[in-house]
Amino acid sequence: MENNTKSQEKCFCRYASSLTLAIGLVLAGFFPGYYYYKSKTSANFVSVKGLAEMNVKADLAVWKIKFVTTNNDLLAAQQEIERQKQLVWDFLLKQGLAEKDINEGRVETNDLMASPYRGSNDMTSRFILSQTLTVRTENVDIVEEALSKSSELVAKGVIFDAQSYGSPVAYIFTKLNEIKPQMLEEATKNAAEAAAEFAKSSKSKVGKIRNANQGVFTILPAEETPDAIQSQQINKKVRVVSTIQYWLE
Repeated sequence: MENNTKSQEKCFCRYASSLTLAIGLVLAGFFPGYYYYKSKTSANFVSVKGLAEMNVKADLAVWKIKFVTTNNDLLAAQQEIERQKQLVWDFLLKQGLAEKDINEGRVETNDLMASPYRGSNDMTSRFILSQTLTVRTENVDIVEEALSKSSELVAKGVIFDAQSYGSPVAYIFTKLNEIKPQMLEEATKNAAEAAAEFAKSSKSKVGKIRNANQGVFTILPAEETPDAIQSQQINKKVRVVSTIQYWLE
């Protein structure tokens, strides 16, 4: 009886050892295969770019109007700069701008006799006086029309500083945050279409989004000519290019 029990125990031990070995062999084959499968499926994605563009109009104009006068007599120069300032004020109000839209800067005075770099010749205009009126308004159309009529001020003796001839008005679009959701939705849709075309050519199906980068929003001039500057144009174009990764099934 005792010999029979020991024999059964030996058989059970051999069976358990065989079973453990079999399970070990199965697991040894399963895990490498599983991780190989996961590595392959993890790499099975496509990265595409989605473009969205929207035409917008500036909603803020900032116009710096700087005028200048020279004279050898300081009082006469002050009177002349005051006369020019009043002409500019009257002109702007006549165009339809409100007083609250106009900010008056201080008078800047330059005494050439006080300059250590002055020449030895007699100066007919010792003093140079200048002043700036800054227009800040949402009425961008009024500013554009007034700018085109500014030659009327020149005809009345207003002498503009050189900076006022270059790019005196900046047209600004301030509502970018309001259009971002709509543009991102359009960019995502555009990217999904590109991914679908890629998947079609590779005989795959587009799955869920793996990763997404919204990209940078850029404000461009509506007319993208070589010398175009967006701040000088009322009409602009907002562009965003999003990078999105999709799983492929």
